[in-house]
Amino acid sequence: MAWLVRDGEVLASVELADGRAARRRGLLGRSDFDGVLRIKARSVHTIGMRFDIDVAVCDPDGTVRRVLTMAPWRVSRPELRPTIVFEARAGTLREWNLRPGDSLEVR
Repeated sequence: MAWLVRDGEVLASVELADGRAARRRGLLGRSDFDGVLRIKARSVHTIGMRFDIDVAVCDPDGTVRRVLTMAPWRVSRPELRPTIVFEARAGTLREWNLRPGDSLEVR
């Protein structure tokens, strides 16, 4: 486990998904979680999910590029280059007031 941090404040504990299988799985099949941080992701899917998720797409330096909520059985638009993607239960990123331009770090 690692910590997702913004401006020195711990937002959540996250599972790092840096292997191919872990990136593909993401939040699939989970019911209790804070979030998953997918390293080198090119897209996000919610195929097989039973709930909406929030997604923060970040540059490799941790700068949030975009924030979206995805319904089940959807696929995000692909990214041109690998990115860091944080996935959490829908509503989480709004609670944190996370916006494009914010800087996230993993500790």
